[in-house]
Amino acid sequence: MQDIIIILGTRPEAVKLAPVILELHKYRDYKVSVCNTEQQKELSNQALAFFGIKADFNLDAMRVDQSLSGLQALLLKELADLFVKNRFDAAIVQGDTMTAFCAALAAFYTRTPVFHLEAGLRSYNLLEPFPEEALRQMTARIACLHFAPTQRAEAALKSEGISTDKIILTGNTVIDALFCLPSQTLKAAEESIAERAVKPTDKTVLVTVHRRENHGERLDKILEALVELAVKFHDHEFILPVHPNPNVRGKVHAALGKLANVYLTEPLDYPELVSVMKSAKLILTDSGGIQEEAPSFGAPVLVMRYETERTEGVEAGFAKLVGAQKDLIISEAAAVLSLERAETRLNGDKNPYGDGCAAQKVEKAIREFFNTSSLKKFL
Repeated sequence: MQDIIIILGTRPEAVKLAPVILELHKYRDYKVSVCNTEQQKELSNQALAFFGIKADFNLDAMRVDQSLSGLQALLLKELADLFVKNRFDAAIVQGDTMTAFCAALAAFYTRTPVFHLEAGLRSYNLLEPFPEEALRQMTARIACLHFAPTQRAEAALKSEGISTDKIILTGNTVIDALFCLPSQTLKAAEESIAERAVKPTDKTVLVTVHRRENHGERLDKILEALVELAVKFHDHEFILPVHPNPNVRGKVHAALGKLANVYLTEPLDYPELVSVMKSAKLILTDSGGIQEEAPSFGAPVLVMRYETERTEGVEAGFAKLVGAQKDLIISEAAAVLSLERAETRLNGDKNPYGDGCAAQKVEKAIREFFNTSSLKKFL
């Protein structure tokens, strides 16, 4: 039996790793433990719960006004202790968070093989997104197996000199997650949103903004654009789950709090967010995961970033990059909102990010790794 530790800390990690956890649980060949660093404490634990998963280790890593270096130091110490006290056969990390990088590094220091989910995403601009681009590139130098979600991610890894036998094209598990949610959970989410007097309609605009590189002047420009859009399209409702980061929260409430058709909510849980995405006429976001999920619902996306490592959606016509450019955000959003919702729908059957079978491909590759590989070959 292979003893595998799966390490996460944020809601997106929890959502994208849940299908892998559930898939591995199907087999007696694995003992699976879950460690939640609680980089996003409430959101990550809540997301796990929707999939019926509870962490075996909780690290409570966040502190008030914590710097990136402070978070890294704390995570590395806590995770190093975890790996010293427990002899795992492999560690699985996801994406480009500080949790993923520190977990990979702590595993490497104990010569534990690292499997990297959602590997190979690149913008090749270390400041866009910051610090994620640097974290995922560094994680790639440590990982033994790289689960690439797209052909472009696979090609990026190959171009960086990573051996082809370490790269497995899987699709993105975020699409698997959409199919893992029980129907009763989605129904409960719809009822929960309705209780807040925020019921999505065919004139709903979903907005999410939180990325570190958008703090400051960029956020000001984005909020100015949203104000103009909300006033111009007063018959539309704008739903904006407000990120708890004080650098975001205060500005959002000050700019949008008095507009009658703007609903500023607490962060939506994962099923609630899925429910709103399914109904949304348009999505404006600087999130990575939403860029991957929205195509399944045919929803057009305006990406409020200057770089995206998820270019497949842009090339397929599901998304457009608008950065924090006020006039561009307004003009592109108006082009969609001036139409009826039915006229804006895209072909959700052609989601470029996956087919919902990624977790099965991940399990198969892990099984082959343990059956045929030696540590000397991969480390």
